[in-house]
Amino acid sequence: MGKPPNLYAFQGTDELATSLRTYVLDAQANALERHNVFRVGVSGGSLPKVLAKALLDTNNGEGKPEFDKWEIFFADERAVPLDHEDSNYRLVKEEILDKIPAELGKPTVYPIDLKYLDDIQEMADQYEKTLVGVFAARDSVKLPMFDLLLLGCGPDGHTCSLFPGSPLLREHDAWVLPISDSPKPPPKRITLSLPVASHGIKIGFVATGGGKKDIMKEIFDTEEGRQLPCGLINQFAQERVSWFVDYPAIEGVSFPARRGSL
Repeated sequence: MGKPPNLYAFQGTDELATSLRTYVLDAQANALERHNVFRVGVSGGSLPKVLAKALLDTNNGEGKPEFDKWEIFFADERAVPLDHEDSNYRLVKEEILDKIPAELGKPTVYPIDLKYLDDIQEMADQYEKTLVGVFAARDSVKLPMFDLLLLGCGPDGHTCSLFPGSPLLREHDAWVLPISDSPKPPPKRITLSLPVASHGIKIGFVATGGGKKDIMKEIFDTEEGRQLPCGLINQFAQERVSWFVDYPAIEGVSFPARRGSL
């Protein structure tokens, strides 16, 4: 039996961002030592704004991101143009990529291929081919292993574009999956599969605000919550998972949280 996930709780997003920076830079150092590149998968939602605060605010502690060594992938993406308001790429670009100081270098970014906006199965297949090209030949690794996955948690317990009760949660072979009927708009998306999303060397979740307290209690304190997408990643990845939350998000949660810092 492995160790449970780490739950780190902070007074507010300033303190959270400082510890998130430490966590990301630690993952960066380990990755660069291992293979001189830092492969990161990110999702959208409120995460990019918190991540920008963590990485781009120079008052946030020691070390610095070496963005020229980063390869950034999308844990999920919506089948929309890259400048569309629903695009996760646009969100990451506006919050982080456009604001990186020149001296920190520019990351390599892997957006979706817009040729396939009308064929999400092909879009998913092409994004999977991108992962195969970067990580390894498909027959030599069962799953791509990101150095770091940074994910959010929806109020229903979804993460990436893996939703509660979805048949996609039972998919074991594909690395990237298409969705045509997302319960949350826009309906057409692609997402990392659950095995890939659970396979990162480090997996960080960010969840803030009192609107998250009910779902956090469910995920951490109930048997049913363990079957939600976020709960499944907790189960499969165990201590490789670290949650960064503020106090309002875990009000009433019984699972032990470490308060204040990593």
